[in-house]
Amino acid sequence: MNEGLFWSWMAILLLGAFHGINPGMGWLFAVALGMQERSPRAVWRAMLPLALGHALAIGAAIMVAVFVGAVIPIELLRWPVGLILLGLGGYGLFRHRHPRWGGMRVGMRGLTVWSFLMASAHGAGLMVLPIFLGMTASAQGATCHAGTAATFEGPMAFAATVIHGAGYLAVTALAAWIVYEKLGLGLLRKAWLNLDLVWAMALFATGGLTLVL
Repeated sequence: MNEGLFWSWMAILLLGAFHGINPGMGWLFAVALGMQERSPRAVWRAMLPLALGHALAIGAAIMVAVFVGAVIPIELLRWPVGLILLGLGGYGLFRHRHPRWGGMRVGMRGLTVWSFLMASAHGAGLMVLPIFLGMTASAQGATCHAGTAATFEGPMAFAATVIHGAGYLAVTALAAWIVYEKLGLGLLRKAWLNLDLVWAMALFATGGLTLVL
């Protein structure tokens, strides 16, 4: 593995960790379930559907890019991706709202769907795309046949989803444990707003970098 590819994989892993920090991505929901049922088992039970829903959102965004890339040159995809990220970031800078679930008592399927919708609404998959598109563009540039390079996109998409999901799950579980066991929910309101602002700025910066690099 060359150095550039190594750092691309590391960036995908760290993006997963960054997504896991955001309470709107799931750990706040897990903590609330734990406190509602007065059991740490409820916190850990929520991890699997949260991670699965998040991974499905990331995988869906990547696979759409793979299919679109079959008819549109990879280097051109960065423009719509970058513009969408700029739009989401700009919107988030002015409005700090999150989609809300109807109730906290949901099953595994409902929590998976909730996680998928939240990750999609926050643009998590779109943030991964610039890195993934850069990796696939490099693969196409390294071979004379785009079709040969395209055979690597499926395995790369799966690996990117798994690696990103691992980073997300590790940080989500750690944040849920710290808040549930040590902090409680009393101090989270201010942190929620601050993280909203950081998230919006990250979306905006990612979109800008996607367009200029």
